[in-house]
Amino acid sequence: MERDGIAEEERPKVVEVDLIDRYDRRDQDLDYERTEGDKGSRKIKKIDSFYVETGQLKSNPNHSSNQNLAWVMILKLAIQSIGVVYGDLGTSPLYVMPGIFPDGIKHEDDILGALSLIFYSIILIGLIKYVFIVLSANDNGDGGTFALYSLMCRYAKASLTPNQQAEDKEISNYRLEVPNRRLRRASAMKSLLENSKAAKYLLLFVTMLGTAMVIGDGILTPCISVLSAVGGIREAAHSLGDDQIMWISVVILILLFQVQRFGTDKVGYSFAPVLSIWFLCIGLIGIYNFAKHDSGVIRAVNPLHIIRYFMRNKKEAWISLGGVILCLTGSEALFADLGHFNILSIRLSSCLLVFPSIILAYFGQAAYLRKNTQDVARAFYSSIPKPVYWPMFVIAVMAAIIASQSLISAAFAIVKQSVALGCFPRVKVVHTSSKHEGQIYIPEVNTLLMLACVGVTLGFKTTLQLGNAYGIAVAFVFTITSTFLVIVMIMIWKTNILLIILYVVTIGLAEYVFLTSVLYKFVDGGYVPLVFAAMMVIVMFVWNYGYRRKYEYELKNKVSREALITITSNISIQRLPGIALFYTELVQGISPIFTQYVANVPALHSVLVFVSIKSLPISKVPLEERFVFRKVEPGIYRCVGRYGYRDAKMEQEFFEKVLINRLKDFILNDALYDVPPAANGRGEASDHGIVVFSEEDVQREIGLVEEAIKIGGIVYLMGESEVIASSGSGLAKMVVINYLYNSLKRCVRQQEEVFNIPHKWLLKVGMTYEV
Repeated sequence: MERDGIAEEERPKVVEVDLIDRYDRRDQDLDYERTEGDKGSRKIKKIDSFYVETGQLKSNPNHSSNQNLAWVMILKLAIQSIGVVYGDLGTSPLYVMPGIFPDGIKHEDDILGALSLIFYSIILIGLIKYVFIVLSANDNGDGGTFALYSLMCRYAKASLTPNQQAEDKEISNYRLEVPNRRLRRASAMKSLLENSKAAKYLLLFVTMLGTAMVIGDGILTPCISVLSAVGGIREAAHSLGDDQIMWISVVILILLFQVQRFGTDKVGYSFAPVLSIWFLCIGLIGIYNFAKHDSGVIRAVNPLHIIRYFMRNKKEAWISLGGVILCLTGSEALFADLGHFNILSIRLSSCLLVFPSIILAYFGQAAYLRKNTQDVARAFYSSIPKPVYWPMFVIAVMAAIIASQSLISAAFAIVKQSVALGCFPRVKVVHTSSKHEGQIYIPEVNTLLMLACVGVTLGFKTTLQLGNAYGIAVAFVFTITSTFLVIVMIMIWKTNILLIILYVVTIGLAEYVFLTSVLYKFVDGGYVPLVFAAMMVIVMFVWNYGYRRKYEYELKNKVSREALITITSNISIQRLPGIALFYTELVQGISPIFTQYVANVPALHSVLVFVSIKSLPISKVPLEERFVFRKVEPGIYRCVGRYGYRDAKMEQEFFEKVLINRLKDFILNDALYDVPPAANGRGEASDHGIVVFSEEDVQREIGLVEEAIKIGGIVYLMGESEVIASSGSGLAKMVVINYLYNSLKRCVRQQEEVFNIPHKWLLKVGMTYEV
């Protein structure tokens, strides 16, 4: 068969692509302009987001993080969550009453006032705020301070690092409903975060402060939980003093941190039955004490007892709020550990077991203390019926250990999020499970937490002053979460203003009153979490500041496409067989270190891929959406590898395999569209918007990649940049950059260690950045 005088079988194979359909699907990359004098034609203008700092594109409807799970799976997750989420919250009855009445009970009705405060604090903050409101403010199923921050950074361009790209919004987990511009509050809040640099800095600072306070919980929770649990042995061995209890606790803490390397979540799952028994036991003991001693404590449900308590005790009542807030310790864990489960599973376990048991335990303790006010210092163990004392002591110690596990695990997760978003020095992250990326272990953080826990335990010895320190950490986390939640309500949920005001004047106001109370005890141990948080925030801010200034320098001095082509076309530069992966943090353009490399090593490999590893403000990036490629010319490509803050870095061999496969897919399916019609003779425009490309050119380019792998393999090129303050910089900037940032940079793991790059195939070139 012949067509246009040419035999069909003799015609070259072509790839035909309907550009109209392609434009519809990739409208973020292509812009069309009609040329004057050519009414029927289009001039195609290519917008390369690898060079554009920000992109505008239409995002798809909100991607829901909730997955429809079978009820069997939801119940299983609910049971497992008991062993991971509620340890800290469940062991609070060990130390709350002594914290409220450190000097003893002066009036019998004060017990009713304290119980009423406990009851309504749990209902308002623990149940209504966290279980029914905050859990809904998740980031694609992940919770915690950084999850809220990343959520806000996606709705408003609040990130200080200018590495946003149009392609980011095309990731399935990224898609959000754009705030309705007709709603003034949402638009005003969004505009404030986007246009005010001070607001961006404040948002980042508050995020860092909240993160530091949660990590502080990871230090204080093991101390106070273990000390309180071990202290119960005095009921049977009165001769033991504070020093003996302290050293027993130190030994348990050291052993506790040694087992972290095996995976804390596994331990949590395996001990879910223990905590389930714990909750059932404290609930049943509470019912027993309620029935035996004084069922009249049910009157504490009347909030008038709170007013009478304050009228009777005035300033002392306000100070005692620092003990009341301890009943809420671990509430933040409901949100921080959400990524391991789902919302419904946590709500089920909270409402059916955890909160009813805790409330019954407090009512039982109050009933016992109405008849035995002298036992307030050891209210929990004194209220246990004698026949079950020893079994409850063993269960209490085990529950305290599990409570510590969950907060330490949460600290690991938060540090990993901070590292991924450029707010914490690079550390080694060990994934202890191949199935659950949330199960991680960070050796450096584990060692620091252990030393801090032992130091705090040796310094305080008892739980009284330790409770003051703990209360400040808890109160700060509550107020920061509420502040972020109000922003989410205004900007993202667009909640009715009356409901926002109701939240602020009830839950928000109560939390700030708690905060004022615990700050009063600053001298009596309350300074510990604030000092620790200040140190953590300084480290995080210095690292983030240096990281951003380094990135901004590279962005300002990036190598243009034209300069890159000129360099690679230089005949004096030798071309070697193989694929070179040039690692850089810059995602828009080519790092200036490349010119330094060529000046020192005048040789380039046959295939050159500039690889940028980028962390997005989302929890996970699907593997099929991991890489974004652009072509400079055949054999030279740019690639951004995108990770969420909960994604595990791939093993190097698997990373290479996936990257090369995606590169060949890109050449076959997408690279053609990076070349305008009729460019370089490889494409020609035909009727009806059809561009015809020779399949031989495509196969030749793929063959170049395959031959490079076969003959030369893969080598790694990496820049080693030293950052110094430019001449004329202020003293503060010079201290931060030249001393603090560079000192941190020398102490932490280098990039090749983080990405597991084999030293045998690694070549590094150095360059000094004056920022």
